[in-house]
Amino acid sequence: MVQLTVNGKPVTVSAAPETPLLWVLRCELGLTGTKFGCGIGVCGACTVLVGKEIRQACREPVKTLAAARVTTIEGLSGPIADALRRAWTDCDVVQCGYCQSAQLIAAAALLTRRRAPSDAEIDAAMKDIACRCGTFPRIRRAIHMAAAALR
Repeated sequence: MVQLTVNGKPVTVSAAPETPLLWVLRCELGLTGTKFGCGIGVCGACTVLVGKEIRQACREPVKTLAAARVTTIEGLSGPIADALRRAWTDCDVVQCGYCQSAQLIAAAALLTRRRAPSDAEIDAAMKDIACRCGTFPRIRRAIHMAAAALR
């Protein structure tokens, strides 16, 4: 049994200690917004927040997260999340949408640290999340738009 906080709610999970957080979120807790992509930490589709840091849930054994605060796309809220969602819509970012929960999590983490990120800072923050549709220019534009709305 491992206790952690997911999206602000304390949970106790009965998964084996080596079980990746991704499968605990999806299978045990029913939070399917965090996507399975590659399973080896290359694509970034499973990105979540652990505390204030982004992590790839497919690579995080649940045993390492005792007492951690995990935020998934389902729990992402507040002014930053609202600004990002508006900008994502206004910039028509989404095509297939598969990577978008991870993109939004990473963008929120960036805007928590930097309210006016440069293109280079955005690219660095988003580099570990692959978008097969190639909407990176729209993602960058949306992050700039959200940042401006927050200022």
